[in-house]
Amino acid sequence: ADSRETETPPVTEEITLTTGVMFANVVVTQGAVVVSLAVAAWYFSIPGDAFGLAPDIWSNMRAVATETVGLGVGFGLVLWVGSELSTRVADAVGATYDESVRTLLAPESPLEWVGLLGVVLPVIAVSEELLFRGALIGVAATGTGLSPWLCAVGSSIAFALGHGAQGRVGVVVTGTLGFVLAAGYVLSASLLLVVVAHYVINAMEF
Repeated sequence: ADSRETETPPVTEEITLTTGVMFANVVVTQGAVVVSLAVAAWYFSIPGDAFGLAPDIWSNMRAVATETVGLGVGFGLVLWVGSELSTRVADAVGATYDESVRTLLAPESPLEWVGLLGVVLPVIAVSEELLFRGALIGVAATGTGLSPWLCAVGSSIAFALGHGAQGRVGVVVTGTLGFVLAAGYVLSASLLLVVVAHYVINAMEF
């Protein structure tokens, strides 16, 4: 008789992708982007206005809140309507828009809604705009002398590819939105404006 012991496969625990796990993943990964960019800006002495942060943003907060934030909300609503129309057109012609990530982030309780709207979406808006608009357009154009519009094209392509999980339609829609956000950033020279617009787009999607 064969006396060898039967080998049993190792037991592995699978992580269930609950809404809470997705929230934590987003906050940690996107927060790491913000911290990394902040450290890089400090280390290389990059001024805030290169990112699109006005020097008097804190001393003139009331004016900023009434003007820039208001414009950002309006800008975001217009972009959200455009995004919704484009995805409906895509659905009508049989193209698919992958909703899996959005579905995983969808809140199922009041507390999760607070976490999404008060923590997760603000972190996403700040980190992505700081990277794709502030760093890849503002800092890149300031440091290299390249046209900010040329940087906007490269940034928008990177922004689109970074959302590959949304499928081909999602990449196209996101890339287009990214370029319009980039245009708003270049024309306004305000990072806050596009952060607010980005937040509004994401919030309205839920």
